[in-house]
This record gives sequence, structure tokens and C-alpha cells, in this order.
Amino acid sequence: MKLAISAFLIFNLASFVSVMAQSNYSGQEQRELKSLSPEEISGYLTGKGMGLAKPAELNHFPGPKHVLKLATQLALSEVQRTQTETIYEAMRGKAIEYGYQLVKHEKEIERLFSEGDVSPMLLEKALNESAKIRAKLRLVHLVAHIEQKVILSQAQIRLYDKLRGYSGGHSGNEHKSHKH
Repeated sequence: MKLAISAFLIFNLASFVSVMAQSNYSGQEQRELKSLSPEEISGYLTGKGMGLAKPAELNHFPGPKHVLKLATQLALSEVQRTQTETIYEAMRGKAIEYGYQLVKHEKEIERLFSEGDVSPMLLEKALNESAKIRAKLRLVHLVAHIEQKVILSQAQIRLYDKLRGYSGGHSGNEHKSHKH
């Protein structure tokens, strides 16, 4: 009986150790581009926000895409709607452009490793290029939030925050937006 219990415990311990040794990356080695998930690639190539403007969004700087979705509830004027559409389309166009460039640079980093052609100097250059593009991409999204805030009233911004489920208080920067 003791032998059976010992064998059972050893087997289960070995299984536990095997599971614990598995990487969180398990299965990702099959991806074409290992540094980005298919969802991330799709997001970058279609101009999605991907959380890049979170500091703006969560500090009372509404995003144009969401403002357009909430246009009726926010009672946007025709001028506000047109301005928001212009901001959104400009942002989306640039975001798609930078998204393609970012994916291209990530593919280059992938290539360096997959072909074994990597050195610290080559890697640094590739990473710097990728980081520059990611910064430009993030800037595009953040600037769109700045531009959006300017065309909304304080009441619209408060309502936007409420509709988006943000319950935090305002930071005192409310006076910087303009009413239309």
C-alpha cells in the first residue's frame, strides 16, 4: 500500500513539475510573428487604438472613435460630428500607415533571430527603428484625443466619461476644453 501511494505521489509530482516548467509562451513558437499575436497584428494593420491612448482616455480626453459611437447620447452638433469624423479619419489613416511599418520592423527582428543573423549591434538598430515607429503610432492616437477634447463641452466630456464607465473624479484640467 505504501509503495502504491509513493508511486502515485511521485507520478503526480512529476506531472506537476512538468506543468510548472512549461513557459507562458508555449504554443507561440508556431506563430509567424512571435512578438505579436494575430489580434495585435490585425489591430495595428487596421488602425485600432490598442490601448496606446490610455493616459488620455482615462484622464478626460475622449477618443474620436468612441465619441462617434456615442454621438447621439452626447448630442453632438453637426459641426462637432464633422470635426470628430475628420479627426478620426486622419488618426486612423496615419495609424494604419505606422501600424504597417511597426509590423514590418517586428518581422525584421523576427528574421534576425530566426535566421540566426543577430548581433547586439543589428538588434539595437532594429529595436530602435521599431521603437521610433511605435512612438509615432502612439503620438497619433494621443494627439487625436487632445484634438477631440477641444471640440467638446465639459458636460459632453463628463457624460462621455460616465457612458464609458469611468467613475473617477475630474483632475482640474476641465477648463481647457471649449464649448461648441
